[in-house]
Amino acid sequence: MGRELERIKKRLEKNPIKECLAIQKKYYPTLFHMFDDVNDPRNSSYVLYPNRVMLGTMYFKALGGISSMQDMTRYFNDDKIVSNLYYFLGCKKKEYLPHYVTINEYLGNLAPSELEKIQQDMVYKMIRRKTFNDAKVAGKWLVIVDGTELDEGLQKKNDNYLERCYHRGTDKEYTRYHRSVLEAKIYFGNNLIASIATEPIENEPGYSYRKMSDEKIKQDCESKAFIRLSEKLKKAFPRLPICILADGLYVSEKVINRCKEYNWSYIIRYKEGCASSIEEEYNAIPEKGCSGNAEFINGIIYKDSIVNVLKYTERKIVKGSEVITEFEWITNIEITEKNAEKLAGAGRNRWKIENQGFNRQKQWQGNIEHACSYNENAQKCHYLIEQIADFIKQLYEYFFLKKNEIKKLQKNISSDLLASFGWQLTTEDISVTDMHSISDN
Repeated sequence: MGRELERIKKRLEKNPIKECLAIQKKYYPTLFHMFDDVNDPRNSSYVLYPNRVMLGTMYFKALGGISSMQDMTRYFNDDKIVSNLYYFLGCKKKEYLPHYVTINEYLGNLAPSELEKIQQDMVYKMIRRKTFNDAKVAGKWLVIVDGTELDEGLQKKNDNYLERCYHRGTDKEYTRYHRSVLEAKIYFGNNLIASIATEPIENEPGYSYRKMSDEKIKQDCESKAFIRLSEKLKKAFPRLPICILADGLYVSEKVINRCKEYNWSYIIRYKEGCASSIEEEYNAIPEKGCSGNAEFINGIIYKDSIVNVLKYTERKIVKGSEVITEFEWITNIEITEKNAEKLAGAGRNRWKIENQGFNRQKQWQGNIEHACSYNENAQKCHYLIEQIADFIKQLYEYFFLKKNEIKKLQKNISSDLLASFGWQLTTEDISVTDMHSISDN
């Protein structure tokens, strides 16, 4: 009976891409119009494919979890897929979709800020819906900040790659190159996280450690990128009530002062060695507040700021033995017996940027580590399109698959969507979903 029930539930999803686009239509119906409105970098005399088709092709690549551009062109070289994707986009059908070389040339000249506008508009529309208001903590939206490494190897694909030298000064010296990004994701509850701001961590063109002394070798890093990202976030959402979640790297005067300047709250993971004076003062105070598994003290001095310290002890039974894990955070939110455990729960949401964010996009729903282009500008655009498509896919997973109790392995969600791109559209599919209404054409 269990297997039969599973089959019945799976039959509810007659066409995965149809259901996904229906969710897109409901939650972000203006996406394809936003594609239309980007500032086209091409000479209008040579435009064969409009913005909507160029970016829409990349959008469907991301929905289908296709890693490489060559694989995309090979897979999309199919009459049914070409016909369906043009239909989904609401565009007049051509014989082919754009070739990956054409798209990479386009993205190499497209300003990433054009896609950041879509990224930010999508988040703004989600906030305005009020569907996700329960995800706020102390009246503020949780924004998780963390960096991740993308393409890495022995080849330097462009001048902005960071460098990592091994065995420097010996006959075994070699260099590996990588690009990294600092990501800010807003938490909408139910494991839904959307990219709200992105800042590349990159070197200035012409950087090389071989040309510099040990004292002058200073590459870009997360702490520098955080200042740029925070400025971008504040400019895009000047009045948004924000609570920054971050790991121990961000226990710094620079980060705390920036949050104070922008009137943001923060909950930052504290680990031994981050700022020893905080732990010393905490241990020196005998009277501490308690609530359930939480312990706290307000009003600890750190540099020129006042921080509050929260500790939480988790006890689990694993294979018959008790496993104790301790967590600790600093925050500028006043901790009380009433909110202590809730703040601890919010602090632990930082892991969602790893699990529902980076790990998902690297291992299960595509591969953001794949470079897709040697051009630095195109690489940034590829990454931003992945973020936009990934959130739509999260909405589809939660509001269709989960709501209908359709169970799928993470690795199968993208592949099922991809397989459905070429399915024959029936009269029922067209009348029920009304694909053209997605683009309002």
